[in-house]
Amino acid sequence: MSLSVGIVGLPNVGKSTLFNALTKRQQAAAENYPFCTIEPNTAVVEVSDARLDELAKIAKPEQVIRATVAFTDIAGLVKGASKGEGLGNKFLANIRECDAVLHVVRCFENEDIIHVQEGGGKSAPIDPVGDAEVIETELILADMEQLQKRFDKIRKEAQAKPQLRPEADACEALLKHLGEGFPVRSFPRSEGDPILNVLKELHFLTDKKVIYCANVADDDVTGESNPHVVALREYAARQGCETVVVCAQMEADLAGLSDDEAREFLQSYGLEESSLDRTIKLAYETLGLASFLTAGPKEVRAWTFRRGWKAPKCAGVIHTDFEKGFIRAQVVAFDDYVKYGGEAGAREHGALRPEGRDYEMRDGDVVEFLFN
Repeated sequence: MSLSVGIVGLPNVGKSTLFNALTKRQQAAAENYPFCTIEPNTAVVEVSDARLDELAKIAKPEQVIRATVAFTDIAGLVKGASKGEGLGNKFLANIRECDAVLHVVRCFENEDIIHVQEGGGKSAPIDPVGDAEVIETELILADMEQLQKRFDKIRKEAQAKPQLRPEADACEALLKHLGEGFPVRSFPRSEGDPILNVLKELHFLTDKKVIYCANVADDDVTGESNPHVVALREYAARQGCETVVVCAQMEADLAGLSDDEAREFLQSYGLEESSLDRTIKLAYETLGLASFLTAGPKEVRAWTFRRGWKAPKCAGVIHTDFEKGFIRAQVVAFDDYVKYGGEAGAREHGALRPEGRDYEMRDGDVVEFLFN
């Protein structure tokens, strides 16, 4: 399954630099002027997973295939984007196609970089919460405009078709919610609500999961005592969202190093892993995803599934025939697979278990599916 995360933010906050580091390829322009990125750049990034390396030591496969997340670098939004300012309509459409949003916010001082929100003044003070609110407001306004069209249409139709009244009422309630400055994702809903069809069809921008990314300077890679980071964390927490601290410039420098050089470079900063690895993992988790694993002589592989999926649906991730003809799943927990040296050892020690159609797959399950 293909998952996508859109990188958004005001111009000149480090989105394209971050994207270049994420992909380890210089695919996006990173210039100090608004709208240097016009067409969205998309690249597929591996999800770091040390478990695959452990499995490979045992299975000795021809190849190792990791789970992936697609990241799209979307051009900088500005105030008025919902009305088309700064090519806003096109950029908003690009966000609509993504599953989640990585909202990059500038949390470092640099008088040489233009702060677009304040009209381009180089001496404008940094205001991460204000910057975040600009983007959130534009997305809310765009959602309101889209929902208003739907509400006007359904309200007229409900006059002749009373069965449509619940949906009209739900649209009106959501409009009020948005009008008070709240995103769609915080609108209460439950199974059977008439608003669910509307949410499914319209793909509201503010119904997407958001991760706030505090971009810091290379002399402040943890951001622990950075007041801008503290302010952004508090804002994100009020929104029910996660925050990750990244130094986009340092990560871009890391991208050109070998694995050993990168590890040594990180250790010099007192870091155990790249902040981009944390970002990728967090994006994966934020989308409610997990990985089951397969291991054999041809390949060791991580397969993406949504938490809560049953075994047959997970089998369908590999091939639709596996789901249609599902018989059972032969499952070994990752720790047991490693402990007993593979499937044969796990079977010998009773750690391999057959699971049927009602089994809910767990992250890290090493599995073989049997099917007709």
